[in-house]
Amino acid sequence: QVQLVESGGGSVQSGGSLRLSCAASGGGYWFSRYCMAWFRQAPGKEREGVALIESDRFSVYADSVKGRFTISRDNARNTLYLQMNSLAPEDTAMYYCAASYYHGCLRSASINYWGQGTQVTVSS
Repeated sequence: QVQLVESGGGSVQSGGSLRLSCAASGGGYWFSRYCMAWFRQAPGKEREGVALIESDRFSVYADSVKGRFTISRDNARNTLYLQMNSLAPEDTAMYYCAASYYHGCLRSASINYWGQGTQVTVSS
């Protein structure tokens, strides 16, 4: 049973930084082979893809976070990260870790496993 557990969310002021982590478990060596991603959902809005990282560490970012967020993965620790810098109030959302069998996993429909989410709140 694959499980994804996020941590690292919190409240920060505009311009601040946070680092999210996602601990993956479930046995076997699936993590290193999967496309991993971060999504976010603000109140009243649809869930949106923020960044993905493929098994070969190729990464893709949403335009809204390019240059501010960095996604990374540690396959030895089965852990996914999202370093978020220069945070702005519009980054306020619940952030979700996600895993997919498929490449290009920045669409919700392609996700096989979701975490429960961690809240990020940015005040101005």
